[in-house]
Amino acid sequence: MSVIAFIPVRCGSKSIPNKNIKLLSGKPLIYWNMTALENCPLVDQVVIATDCDAIANVANDFGFSKTQIYHRQPENATDTSSTESALLEFLAASPTLLPEDVIVLTQATSPFTQTSHFQEALQQFLTNKPDSLLSCVRTKRFFWNANGTPRNYDFFQRPRRQDFEGEFMENGAFYINTVGGILTHQCRLGGKVGIYEMPEYSGLELDEPHDWLIAETLMQRHVLKTKPSWPAIKLFLTDVDGVLTDGSMYYTENGDEIKRFHTHDGMAFELLRKAGIKTGIITSEQTELVARRATKLKTDYVFQGKRNGGKLAAAQQICQQENISMAEVAYIGDDLNCLELLQAVGLAACPANAVEAVKNIPNIVLTQKKGGEGAVREFVELILESK
Repeated sequence: MSVIAFIPVRCGSKSIPNKNIKLLSGKPLIYWNMTALENCPLVDQVVIATDCDAIANVANDFGFSKTQIYHRQPENATDTSSTESALLEFLAASPTLLPEDVIVLTQATSPFTQTSHFQEALQQFLTNKPDSLLSCVRTKRFFWNANGTPRNYDFFQRPRRQDFEGEFMENGAFYINTVGGILTHQCRLGGKVGIYEMPEYSGLELDEPHDWLIAETLMQRHVLKTKPSWPAIKLFLTDVDGVLTDGSMYYTENGDEIKRFHTHDGMAFELLRKAGIKTGIITSEQTELVARRATKLKTDYVFQGKRNGGKLAAAQQICQQENISMAEVAYIGDDLNCLELLQAVGLAACPANAVEAVKNIPNIVLTQKKGGEGAVREFVELILESK
């Protein structure tokens, strides 16, 4: 029995040009799965199935001993071609493969898969003997049907996250099957399907440009395990709407405004205080609600009603008072009125759902979480880890 890892990569990519050889953390995207598979003892061969000479040349340049190039047919490398079409083509062109040989279909767009994941999944497949297996992440999200009924929880007894088992979500990293199983079902999966659980961060697939920004942070944090080279931060500032909140505006019948804050973000301010970093809120709105929230968070500064350059002026005022430079300031914002300040600070960040103009700021830190869902806490933890 042989174990063959099959990585289909083609030239065309509409959303990200030359995606499969675009540099991620200093290496072409295909490198990360190739090196993980090269170092996996249970994998005998790695097949790069491509229609692109540039990709083939990059793959060959690594000099990996297990790797070979398979030149797939153009008709199975179009925008509408399925991955199965390339896989079945390869099997048809490989008559020496046995029905019991194992195929690990690997997606280059999931670069977080490490050697240990491939090794453990293959051991699980060989030991438990499911007919096929796929990689998943556990997501603790609440899902609803289009008719307004919950799919995976009772909203009258809403569970706490730590008590909620969640659901498995296919992360697209890899699929394991036998040659015989693939040929029988004409599909990457079939029969009794097993699940290999991967870390939650591996749920990101690189399909859109903003995914790349998130992936750079995740690679440094979870795969390379290196601390980012960031300036020493002495002042942390944040926007409110769309950052500390989800951006929604709630009004009671009496006209009172209500905002939803996340408790994890609240703890972030306490962590900053313990680290000796000053904190502040700068927002365009002017509400008593924000003033009360700032008091509860024990922020050192709060500026409201700052528009048309007012946010930058407020930050500069704080810097003058604290005798620090803008290079020592971190700020997280999400919308156009944050642009000027984000471009002026030493370390800028935005939530995953920020507007595109903000996401496109050079070197901005794009959090995995959305505004109001713990984005501030995520940014703060990255800052503290970098110290």
